[in-house]
Amino acid sequence: MRNRMMMAVCSLGLVTAYGQAPKSHATPASHMTVDQQKQLVDRYCSDCHNPDEKSGSMTLTDLDLQHPEKNIDLAEKVIRRVGVNMMPPPGKARPDAATMKLFATSLASDVDSYAATRPAIGNPALHRLNRAEYSNSVHELLDVDVDAEKLLPSDAMSHGFDNMSDVLTLSPALMEAYIRAAGQISRQAIGDRGAAPLSSTYSLPRVVSQVGHVDGAPRGTRGGISVVHNFPADGLYTFKVTFYFSLEGQLFGAMQGNGQQIEISINGARAAVFTLNPAMTKFDELRTPAIAVKAGPQRISAAFINNFDGPVEDAVQPFGFSLLDLNQADIPGLTTLPHVHEFTVTGPTKVEGISETPSRKLIFSCHPTVAAQEEPCARSIVTRLASQAYRRPVTTAEVAKLMKLYELGHENGGFEGGVGVSLQAILSSPSFIYRFERSRQQGVRKNVKDTVAPSGSLYPVSDLELASRLSYFLWSAAPDKTLLDLAEADKLHNPITLRAQVKRMLADPRSKSLSTNFAGQWLHLQNLKGVQPDGYLYPAYDKTLGDSMRKENELFFGSIVHDDASVLTLLNGHYTYVNEQLANLYGIPNVSGNRFRRIELTDENRFGLLGQASILTLTSASNRTSPVIRGKYVMEIFFGTPPPPPPPNIPALKEHGDGGSVQTVRERLEEHRKNPTCAACHKFMDPIGFALENYDPIGAWRSFDSGAPIDSAGVLYDGTKLSSPASLRNALMAHSDAFLGTFTENLFAYGMGRVLTPADMPVVRSIAASAARHDNTFSSFVMGIVNSEPFRMRAAEPALPARFTASIDLNGPASSTGAEHH
Repeated sequence: MRNRMMMAVCSLGLVTAYGQAPKSHATPASHMTVDQQKQLVDRYCSDCHNPDEKSGSMTLTDLDLQHPEKNIDLAEKVIRRVGVNMMPPPGKARPDAATMKLFATSLASDVDSYAATRPAIGNPALHRLNRAEYSNSVHELLDVDVDAEKLLPSDAMSHGFDNMSDVLTLSPALMEAYIRAAGQISRQAIGDRGAAPLSSTYSLPRVVSQVGHVDGAPRGTRGGISVVHNFPADGLYTFKVTFYFSLEGQLFGAMQGNGQQIEISINGARAAVFTLNPAMTKFDELRTPAIAVKAGPQRISAAFINNFDGPVEDAVQPFGFSLLDLNQADIPGLTTLPHVHEFTVTGPTKVEGISETPSRKLIFSCHPTVAAQEEPCARSIVTRLASQAYRRPVTTAEVAKLMKLYELGHENGGFEGGVGVSLQAILSSPSFIYRFERSRQQGVRKNVKDTVAPSGSLYPVSDLELASRLSYFLWSAAPDKTLLDLAEADKLHNPITLRAQVKRMLADPRSKSLSTNFAGQWLHLQNLKGVQPDGYLYPAYDKTLGDSMRKENELFFGSIVHDDASVLTLLNGHYTYVNEQLANLYGIPNVSGNRFRRIELTDENRFGLLGQASILTLTSASNRTSPVIRGKYVMEIFFGTPPPPPPPNIPALKEHGDGGSVQTVRERLEEHRKNPTCAACHKFMDPIGFALENYDPIGAWRSFDSGAPIDSAGVLYDGTKLSSPASLRNALMAHSDAFLGTFTENLFAYGMGRVLTPADMPVVRSIAASAARHDNTFSSFVMGIVNSEPFRMRAAEPALPARFTASIDLNGPASSTGAEHH
């Protein structure tokens, strides 16, 4: 039992020593000699980490302190766990914190000094665009918004991100999905004169509040739905609205439905209006007569005219009216209103043509008036679109293949039909779907002759490849014309030009992807979709509030990007972004409406990420808080050291009321921790979670749990006393180098699009150290990544046998020797 406990304890690591200068910058006063390191290990570590005990599956006799690079994986584990005196574990003999810190930084410096002479580049695997990158690249090319979630299957996650090249593979089924998607997008972009009448339905879940104004709907309306719908042609369309009903078939909100009106609008202009009949049943529908609509993306809305007087409490909560007939419930002061369920668009009929649309303006750069002009015009269009889509110049052979497809499409669809078939081929081409990069060629710039590089040697990526690396890192999208022009002119790699472009790209609205994609996945906020707090215990939560929680986080992170603020603001930011619903949850007065606005916080317990409801809700159970989950989250997400999985056959935590007693979550955990095997891990996680116990499962502040006052006191592994979220934040700020190092590691992995290895950690430390010298501004981390050798370089791979190279053709640009392969 003792061995199992020690293995569990010693396998934990909370904080990492990041951001240390290489050994070449160290002085004797800041570096521990190898003999001193050995003495420390023998005295304080060997008792657990020896061939007999092997605590944490680590034997430090395998670590050659004279040459730690020989076992880089083990060396990095030691650096990570010892960095701020996490090891030896509490209760064991240990030196003072400064000595352990010096040991970790000295070991890191030794590893970094070796790595400086032998950099590990780690080429990313062949990189397929994920769904977000695909849809963003389509928008960059055609100005068409596509719902990739409906067109393509979900992407696999690797190490927390969905842009990791190791899992972005392509199966035959997925290739077919790309071809189908390309056909649909091509028709959407060009328009479809032969479009048959089809129905498209937009649905609202019953857990969405419909009391407030919906973004995009006309002012003076409440609830309903507003979307941008792409109309394939000029013609007649009908619009249908359905509503939610009780189990008995009565219109939900019928008591207040008398006189309620719902308006159908197109681009804000009223197209139809209906007055609801409270006696209507689920078999009744409201349908407009045929309405003429032009082709292209149009904003359509179905929203209630806001003519209700007096306070309104939206009664559609997660428990819904399927479990409680709110129309007949005897709840004093409760007022319900009708709610839209589905909004359907059907058409077109009586097609009259295709009006000019944003996408057609981008596609048709020329308009032939006679047959003789069609082929050269089509060639010009296809060449331009393919070059932009492939993110490089296209070859004569590639254009010839696309023009053959144009001819096939021209036979039945004329000029526009031919262009549409070619466009479909471009959007489903491997050169669009994949981010190909040269391999083995040492000279890749126009003024350097192509030569075959020795295996393992380093060479810079081309400016065009650098443009793609930049744009998919910062925008999750293809490079724009500015980047491509600089790359074509061979100017992008210039340090001054590169810095200017990074600054421009971070200021561009497209950098929002850093908030929605990087931050959202690093913080696991995509999992909020599956969170469903108990509706009876926490009726304030609905999908609208959940969406607001995530929006707050995205705006908060986005402000750090656009203001180029210190990344430490994520821990101690004194401001946030709220709308009325979120402000009510936080107890912030004088905020009304759905519009988000920045507010300065006065309650220090709300500072930073750990005061935001998104994370607090994400780390709770449906009916109670979970100090264990919250503690594990901080360890894993903020410091990159998740605790080991629990041993098998561990009993579940006693739930509320089990055994006839009413206990707080803390009291139940105290009983759980009486098991020594459980206590070994929980004494690291639980104090972190206890410090957050004043937040309920949806992030609202509370003072009592199960009728008893909240006890948030605890002691962090390093002896720091905790009593509140503010005290926890201060403790984390004391180890800010660890937080910044983990942030660097995640941003670096995301920017490279590949899983990092221990060999990458010297680069991570170098980037963090450079950022520290620039006040840890967000751009300093980005520039550190962009200027790093792994981002700018590739390692030459072994040459393929000649019998293989002669047959490789993936539509890549041919070199002058014909020897380029992907």
